[in-house]
Amino acid sequence: MKNILTLVFFCTVIFSSCAQQRGNKRSDANTIFPKGNKINNDNFKGTAYLKTLMEADSLNPTSVGNVTFEAGARTKWHKHPGGQILLVTDGVGYYQEQGQAKKILRKGDVIKCPSNVPHWHGASVNTAFVQVAITNRHLGETVWLHEVTEEEYIK
Repeated sequence: MKNILTLVFFCTVIFSSCAQQRGNKRSDANTIFPKGNKINNDNFKGTAYLKTLMEADSLNPTSVGNVTFEAGARTKWHKHPGGQILLVTDGVGYYQEQGQAKKILRKGDVIKCPSNVPHWHGASVNTAFVQVAITNRHLGETVWLHEVTEEEYIK
């Protein structure tokens, strides 16, 4: 896991440096990784985008993806058998574990989602949110649960 975080850190530094050297031609100066493709499934509410940065495989059962949530967008409640790490790269978002208070996330925050603990995450009401999600898949795929209620999201 430590090697994965080191890899993500160095990739971030390299991509940021390359963008600056190219005169930062991207439309959003805060973007580290591309926004990716719109997510078209019912595991998300609102508009979110995914750019897969690394697929899990037999040599490394860890996937890495850049997820961009438009304001108000969020996941369903879900859990990861092998756990997950979220690296916040831009915006303001929320993270909540079942039975815990909702946390407000900002650029630079890191969240460790424990194995098999139901949680949800997404953008705040008024601000987009970008995260790099590092998901261990060695114990199985994400288990999607029910939608986050408006009351859970707002409180």
